[in-house]
Amino acid sequence: MTLMNRHTITKYILTAVAAIGACASVVAQDGSSGYNWLNITSSSKIYGLGGVNISLVDDDMMSSDQNPALLGSEMSGQIGINYMRYLGGSNFAGARYAHSAGEHGAWSASIQYFGYGSMKETLPDGTVVGDFSPKDVAFGGTYSHDFTERLRGGISLKMLYSGYADYTAFALSTDIGLNYYNPDRDQSFSVVLANLGGQVKRFDEAYDRLPFDIRLGWSQSFGTFPVRFSVTAWNLTKWSLPFVDNGDGASDSEPVVKDSFGSNLFRHLVFGADLISSSNFYLGLGYNYKTRTDMATYSRSFLSGWSLAGGIRTRSFGVGLAFAQPHTGATTFMVNLTLSLNELIR
Repeated sequence: MTLMNRHTITKYILTAVAAIGACASVVAQDGSSGYNWLNITSSSKIYGLGGVNISLVDDDMMSSDQNPALLGSEMSGQIGINYMRYLGGSNFAGARYAHSAGEHGAWSASIQYFGYGSMKETLPDGTVVGDFSPKDVAFGGTYSHDFTERLRGGISLKMLYSGYADYTAFALSTDIGLNYYNPDRDQSFSVVLANLGGQVKRFDEAYDRLPFDIRLGWSQSFGTFPVRFSVTAWNLTKWSLPFVDNGDGASDSEPVVKDSFGSNLFRHLVFGADLISSSNFYLGLGYNYKTRTDMATYSRSFLSGWSLAGGIRTRSFGVGLAFAQPHTGATTFMVNLTLSLNELIR
């Protein structure tokens, strides 16, 4: 390992320690958890693989929003846009650009918009005084560095703006990630400290915490079998994740709180599998048990918890689509478009 690499690793470790300390200070404060929209991916492939995946090594820069260590110089010149039709009247969209930074580094810049449709603005007595359109916006920057041929680290910083009617807030968020990839076995391991940081400007007197999370991920294919498998463990800062099951929704149904060992274990895990038989197209299938159980309060569909992704790729462009149906009243759809500017100008 070169002296430069040792120096770079030291800087990453110190940054991580400082960020963890800042996060611990934030968590110690009183307030409610907010900013859960930070957990919504901008990658259609990741969304189709269950919505959370920090270990998928690919040449598509859109997956780097899950783990800054997945960004690499091989993605230099890529530009991507994403659109998602989410639950209710919500529409999300964004753009990202990546570029190399020397022989062993890369950087990217992004903007992500989360719009939740039009809502009625009312007074405490129920009087309607107008409409408003709540929104969140994230401005992001990411840097990654290859420590060795198989180990890469990355850090991202996001500036978060929220506007709900007459109330606004501003926050800062950081993700820190490491990825180990063995190309001989197509084996990938990752760890991410996600959503470190806190509010700089509050909506009012209440303090909203960021959803700090520790995540572990594994992805691997086996021999000539053309499928890569992924398992991601998330929400690791808290073991107990109980949910309420209202049964079939009948009036005589009694709510039941589910908090068993098996339920908690699987609510921490997201499973994915993607077809890798060709570099020009892919198919992916994901299962998120937490999504399925979170929808237990509603009219859950057979597809709840499952998600599907597919796409085509050439040297100069790619198109990706994803679909999920958390419950019968909500179908979500995402599309990604990516262009390789370096290939287009050749």
